[in-house]
Amino acid sequence: MKKRIAAITMARNDEFFLSRWIEYYGREFGTENLYIYLDGTDQTIPENANNAHITKLPHQDMTRAAGDKYRIGLISDLASQLFSDGYDLVIGCDCDEFLIVDPALNISLSEYLSSRDIKTTLSGLGLDVGQHMTHEEPLDTSKPFLPQRSYALLSTRYTKPVVINKPVSWGSGFHSIRGHNFHIDPNLYLLHFGAVDMDMLVTKAASRGPDWVNHLRRRGNGTINDVTNRPAYGERWLKIARIMQRIFRPIYALDKPGMLRIKRIVKIPTRFIKSGV
Repeated sequence: MKKRIAAITMARNDEFFLSRWIEYYGREFGTENLYIYLDGTDQTIPENANNAHITKLPHQDMTRAAGDKYRIGLISDLASQLFSDGYDLVIGCDCDEFLIVDPALNISLSEYLSSRDIKTTLSGLGLDVGQHMTHEEPLDTSKPFLPQRSYALLSTRYTKPVVINKPVSWGSGFHSIRGHNFHIDPNLYLLHFGAVDMDMLVTKAASRGPDWVNHLRRRGNGTINDVTNRPAYGERWLKIARIMQRIFRPIYALDKPGMLRIKRIVKIPTRFIKSGV
């Protein structure tokens, strides 16, 4: 039986990624099942929003920690309301994050999630996608990401419990859920694209001042540096990482996955292009 699934996010000054988020999750679940908070009444609604549910909220200047806590509280409350409104599952994530099911299964994300017996939460293996500065050109923003990007850092930071089947309280950034374990699905991946293009990062840094640009050009971006300078491993490491992240936990955060500080860059399987991301 196909489940009723909603996807929710919150964004500020991120129209590019938000439009991609709407395109992807709207294709998977229908834009009528997308719920978006815009942080600021001055924010632009993407042209492809169609009948997505969009709420503009007045922007509040806060410290980063306080802002993260405020935003995730709003999102958790919204998810609880959606369950009251009859949804079976809710996906919560940032607008530069895309949950995909392995295309080898030849099944849609909606169909796959409907078939799973979910114990409160479900996570995809985190892949932090970055531009390889030696092998890859600047991003063509008119085209999908994955035909242009082939490398990712296996990241515990993005193995997030983004799928829930009951009201819960997410931790900041969707990185954990208070009082609940995480369950990493064998066929799901959460792809993060915040470092997908160096030029895009430089442009964003420029809005914060020349010191930020100079710092970025001097030090680079952590994910992009790793992707560019570390050797890339094959698909076998996707399975190894999933096992490690199920077993090992940081001593300071037992409700989050760990990898014993091992860094591995993987070549993204070419079949992932079929996801359309």
